[in-house]
Amino acid sequence: MRNSEPIEKLIASFRNLPGVGYKTAERYAYYVIGADLPEVQDMAKNILAAKTEVKFCKECGGYTNADVCSICRSRSGETICVVAEPKDISVMEKVKNYNGVYHVLGGTLSPLENRGPDDLRIKELLSRIQTLKTKEVIMATNPDVEGDATAMYIARLLTPLGVKVTRLAQGVSMGTDLEYADEVTLTRALEARRPI
Repeated sequence: MRNSEPIEKLIASFRNLPGVGYKTAERYAYYVIGADLPEVQDMAKNILAAKTEVKFCKECGGYTNADVCSICRSRSGETICVVAEPKDISVMEKVKNYNGVYHVLGGTLSPLENRGPDDLRIKELLSRIQTLKTKEVIMATNPDVEGDATAMYIARLLTPLGVKVTRLAQGVSMGTDLEYADEVTLTRALEARRPI
């Protein structure tokens, strides 16, 4: 038996989510249909609020609902942790002993995708380092070809400025996305960071 059109449209919407196949999307759709109306309205309201209220922090480029995020407002810029995407900040925040700020590049260097240094927020990073009098930059890009190339490129730019540049070390294996690393692994990687 074929699902009705509204159900198929809902399934199609859920299938747009990363990693969600037809069966999972169908389960989500049936859950929504079976849920109480206030619960579904609350879910829809939260989706719309996140989409309309969340923006990029003017300082670090992370997600926030203010002009400048709470991390940039409350922490010292002596250490900057550089990540590729805004979602990586929440992953790194699981490490409880990091008290510096972040800088989101907006991706990594990728010749195959025609993404070069001018497509990333590298100039903004250099400006922040001078303004904040940063002493250390931690490169926390994914340990893959693009992440390593980006880390090395930025390290070459920063070394002449006298800024210590380190890279997350043991604990995060090659080819692993930071998004999937657990707290203990990230803590060890942060503590064992090394100069580039």
